[in-house]
Parts: sequence; C-alpha cells; structure tokens
Amino acid sequence: MNSVIAYFSKNEQAIISALLQHIELSVIAVLITIVIAIPLAAALINHHKIGEFILQVTSVIQTIPSLAILGILIPFVGIGTVPAVIALVLYAIMPVFQNTYAGLTNVDPLLIEAADALGVSRRFKLFRVQFPLALPMIISGIRIAVVMVIGTATLAALIGGGGLGTYILLGIQTNNNAALVVGAVLAALLALLASGLIRILVKVPLKKLVIGVAVLVVLFGGGLGMKHLMTPKVENIVIAGKMGGEPEILINMYKDLIEEDNPHVKVTLKRNFGGTSFLFKALRSQKIDIYPEFTGTVLQSLVKGHTTPDPNPVTTYQTAKRSLLQQFQMSYLKPMQYQNGYGLTVTRTTARKDHLKTFSDLKNHPELMAAFDPDFFQQADGYPGLQKAYGLHFHQVRTMEPSLRYEALAKGKVGVADAYTTDPQIKQYHLVLLKDNQHFFPPYQGAPLMRKQFMQQHPDVVKRLNKLAGKVTTSEMQKMNYQVTVQHQKASTVAKTYLKTHHLINKTD
Repeated sequence: MNSVIAYFSKNEQAIISALLQHIELSVIAVLITIVIAIPLAAALINHHKIGEFILQVTSVIQTIPSLAILGILIPFVGIGTVPAVIALVLYAIMPVFQNTYAGLTNVDPLLIEAADALGVSRRFKLFRVQFPLALPMIISGIRIAVVMVIGTATLAALIGGGGLGTYILLGIQTNNNAALVVGAVLAALLALLASGLIRILVKVPLKKLVIGVAVLVVLFGGGLGMKHLMTPKVENIVIAGKMGGEPEILINMYKDLIEEDNPHVKVTLKRNFGGTSFLFKALRSQKIDIYPEFTGTVLQSLVKGHTTPDPNPVTTYQTAKRSLLQQFQMSYLKPMQYQNGYGLTVTRTTARKDHLKTFSDLKNHPELMAAFDPDFFQQADGYPGLQKAYGLHFHQVRTMEPSLRYEALAKGKVGVADAYTTDPQIKQYHLVLLKDNQHFFPPYQGAPLMRKQFMQQHPDVVKRLNKLAGKVTTSEMQKMNYQVTVQHQKASTVAKTYLKTHHLINKTD
C-alpha cells in the first residue's frame, strides 16, 4: 500500500489527466449510446420483427473480442479516441436498447387500451405512459452500459486513446504492481461512483432527466469545440511504440529530439501500441508517422524475398532499407549501435539439469513448457522459424506478455521462454541465454521507420533523429531498461537523461 501511495504522489498530475481522459471517453460513449439506442427502441415498438433483429445484431457484437473490433476499426477511422469511442458504443448499445425496448413493449396492455380509449396522441402516450413506466428498466440498462464502458475503456490505451488503461498496461509491461493497482482501482471506483449516481437519477422526473441529458450533451459538445478552437495550431507528429519499456524509451528519445527548440511541432506518443504488423499497418495507412523498428524484424516479417539472415549488421540494414523503399515506399533511418536480438532463455537450474547450452540442445527436451511473446509465437522470425531450423516442437506453448513470462520462468512454472538480449530481467532473475548455434536470428538494430513522403516533407525531423545513429551501446540500453522495468523510473526521464548526458539535447529544459 505504501508503494501505491508513493507512486500516486509521484505521478499525481499524470494519473489525474488519465482519469479525466477515461471519464471523457466514457461520457462521450454513453451519451452517443443513449442518443442512438433509446430513440431506436421507441421507433421499433410496433415493429417487432425489426426490433428482434436489432437485438440479435447487438448480441452478436457483444461476442466479438474488443481488441478485434479495435483492430478492424483502425484502417477506417485511425487511432486514438475515435475508434475507442466507436468500439465502446458498439458494446454499450445492447443493454440500453434491450432494456428500453423490453420496457416499452411490456407495458400493461390495459393501460395502452385506456390511453387509446381516451383518444390521446401517440406522442402523449409514449412520453406520459410508456416511457415513465419503462424508466426503471431503461435506467438499469444505462447503468449496465456505463459500468461496461468504464471497464472496457481501459483497452483504449492499446490504440493511443489514453485513460486509466495506460497504467494497467504500464504495470503489466514493467512489472510495476503500483501502477497496475492505481489504474485498476481508479477504474473500479469510477464504475462504482457512476453506478451510484445513476441510481440517484432514478428519482428524477423523466422530463427533467431528458432536459438534463440534452443540456449535458450540448455543454460537453460545446466544451470540446471550444477546446479545439483554443488549442494553438501546431503540427502534430504521431510516434508509436511496441509494448514494453524499451520501445517507450526510444519513442521518448525521438520526441525530445524532435521537439527541442521547435515550438511549431508537437509530438504525440502512442506507447504500448501493439505488435509489429499492427504498427506497420498503422504507419502505411498514415495513422502514425514514425515508429522504431528492428532490422531483423524488417527482413523476417515485413518485406518479401529475404528469408535467409545475414550475420553482418551493415548488410542487414542496407538490405532492409532498400527493400522497404522498393516494396512500400518507406524510409528507414540510420540504426543505433546496440542490437536487441531474439534469444531463448532458461533458468540456471534447468540449464545444468538438462545440459542446455545451445538452441539445438532444446530439440531433445520437448517436455519443457514454453512461454512466448504473442509476436514471437506467430512471426516467421520467431517460433515458427525455429521449428523449421532447429526442429523444436514443444508439447506445450503459452503466449504471455514479457514481464509475465520472465516471472513464470523464474518461478519454475514454465521451462523456456523467448527473450531480447537487452532485457533487464535476464540479469534480475539470473537466467541463462542459450547460444543461437546456427545463426538463425539476423542482427536486430533499431532505427526510426517512416513513410518516404513524410521524410521528404520533414528534413529537420530526419536530421534530429539521425543524431541517434551509432549511439546507445548494448550495456547502456540494458541499464536504461533496468531503470524503467525494475526500478520503475519514468521512461521519459530515463530517455531525457541519456540524451542530456551524451549532449544530444541541451542540458536545460
């Protein structure tokens, strides 16, 4: 508890900002849901077949994983708030529509007949008879939707939408339980408070409630509009990174280099943005502008015609750069010095017991349970490639996030895991890196990847990012990763400290 309190105090402003982002996302999604679902249900009172069809459609949407919906939306609507809101609305529509439709269609028929006998208008009957009687069910549906939206909104962090999910992901990626608890507890408290507030609204007369919702929509929309108008007009460059501490360090370096003494450019960072294919698609569709990619991954997973790795780092980079330009019109800047290659790691106990020194030694131990990163498990330069090159076929394979698989390996719950050579957990847990005796993995040097058009339009950005060319040794990156992942220092602070220490940016903020 003390560590959680200390973490909150240290990051109070950023956490409050994430909380406000979470509330903003949730309010927008719920208001849009109400505006769509309730009128739709009212319009279908006397059209039962269509109403039942809509119910079935909304039920099917509920069965689709939220990450799948986000992935489908990105090529069409980009990243950030918009796809997150659309996904939340799709999930929230079912309970609101279902309860509203059920409440309106299950009003006592005798009351409807009495209203008809009095000759009242359809509008009068709807707003003075049906809606008041259905209101408890409608409010119940809204309450369910609100709780669902607040919980699901944590996934918005995966696509740069912000919110409390940022701290949940950060906690998982860096094994920082304090960050994870802060994000999870605040999201849970927010859901409880929202649910309690809605219970109070049950006692508010329908007319006042409708007016209140309308006023809230107008005020919220007006506030967003004013915010947009008052925001200074600067160019926004979007830089994304894969999941983990190291990509976050790199994108913060990019941000500091680009923004230094340049008030006309604002860099937006999308950390923990996803895997290789996800990021590359976002870059091609111009949803992001830059992301750090590794030379080996380019040849193994992104470009065609280069399945045989070359152990020479310079040759590998030149081939990757040329292929990206020819096949995708992408520009690949000069790489840094260190190599963050793939590897396989086991505990010292397992290495001694099973006499494991190389990848080939693992062929005789398929009984070892393997834990792999989702990217590594499916990419050609990961486990599928190792199966062909070394004949590895583990009986049990689980996919886990980096911090979780290291912890599982250290506790003996799994026998072997993939690793990156700069990962600080190797030292933290005293693990053994096995030798890639057939040189399956190509060199992996990180460099900024961007579209050719973007590079041509931003020569100053290219010049600033090229300051990192040939910089950052393996030991330096291991140290920075240790500071972020194990010591839980901010990636932005660690990145800026390195740039200042090596005179890549000015020492004054």
